Amino acid sequence: MESPVRSGAVVTPTPNAARVLAHPSREEIRVEGVLHALSDPIRLRIVRQLAGAADELACSRFDLPVSKSTLTHHFRVLRESGVVSQFYRGTAKLNCVRVDDLDALFPGLLDSVLGAATLQARRHGES
Repeated sequence: MESPVRSGAVVTPTPNAARVLAHPSREEIRVEGVLHALSDPIRLRIVRQLAGAADELACSRFDLPVSKSTLTHHFRVLRESGVVSQFYRGTAKLNCVRVDDLDALFPGLLDSVLGAATLQARRHGES
């Protein structure tokens, strides 16, 4: 199976249709939804980690101080707002930031928010 493009809104379907996740198209992504998704500290940490990764990351790779069900909720908010793309590879649900879509719609927004979050993390001694 072919991986979706980091920026793509369309997820390559797997043979099992129940494992295809709904994503908004580029045209459906709204700035207020993106800002809402990025306003939560846990979701912002997820996006920072994804943005700094060389490849897609499985949900299980995130070590965050929340329950598994809460983490699932955070990923759903990020996906439904158009910030991340999620797809299955085998049994793993992989994630990547929709950089190209976000940059095309809101030039500089993602870089500004992630840059500010990195500076804040340094000020507070966080990673």
